[in-house]
Amino acid sequence: MAGDRRGAPPVTGRVVVIGSLNVDIVALVERLPRPGETVLGRDLTRWAGGKGANQAVAARAAGAEVAMVGCVGADEPGRAYLRRLTSLGIDTTAVQVELSEATGHALINVDFHGENSIVVVPGANSRLSAAAVGAAVSGLTPQDVLLMQLEIPTDLVTRAARRARDAGARVVLNMAPYAPLPTDVVAAADPVIVNEHEALLLADADQAADSLVVTFGAAGAAWGGRQRPGPVVAANDVIDTTGAGDAFCGALAAALAHGRGRGAALDAALSAGAAAVQHPGAQPDGRLP
Repeated sequence: MAGDRRGAPPVTGRVVVIGSLNVDIVALVERLPRPGETVLGRDLTRWAGGKGANQAVAARAAGAEVAMVGCVGADEPGRAYLRRLTSLGIDTTAVQVELSEATGHALINVDFHGENSIVVVPGANSRLSAAAVGAAVSGLTPQDVLLMQLEIPTDLVTRAARRARDAGARVVLNMAPYAPLPTDVVAAADPVIVNEHEALLLADADQAADSLVVTFGAAGAAWGGRQRPGPVVAANDVIDTTGAGDAFCGALAAALAHGRGRGAALDAALSAGAAAVQHPGAQPDGRLP
């Protein structure tokens, strides 16, 4: 892959993101509720979210040429989201507009320490078509990076990964939220990105990724077992951890598309993740009207 070449000039490709677009409804709470408990919240706000779009925005912020493949509803939240992505310079040509489903939403509680709990309602994300995915993947080149997560139907992820592999493109797969995938799809990714919990689920499924990145939150991340620390963020600077993992994935994919090696790509990803916890919402300046 381009990011592993030694002595060759950097090769710049696109980052093509196939994934979810959600509107996040966020409530600030003093502490997260326990099961069966009601707590009072404040500052109910609406933000751009969804792992796919979060990662696309992060890749674009890291300087990559980015195309988004996904599905929104034919509603005001969907229209607002497409306007936002377009204004950021992301190609939204392959984003479907679904007439029969509302745009996906996530209901998020964030406590005073920046920790969160999230419920995702997929909505239009579940209607992303195989034809749209196939058309996007058919244009991939060996210089491109295909970045995916698992908030869309896993059969689409499977098809896209296989076709991207056959085209020689690099597949970066964030297995979040965790779901089982065929062994050849896991093997095709370079890398698979998981957090500690997802890494255990992957191991429990007897699947070994040939190229594996494990994130450890504030403790950094490891690629192939070689751990690198991330920037230190003071506790009082942590505002919202919602989009940190997505910022990490998007920045990593952008670095790989720019031909950077593992160490440099991890450093860029860790820096992006650390920056992400210091602003509200999953995306910087991502508040929607």
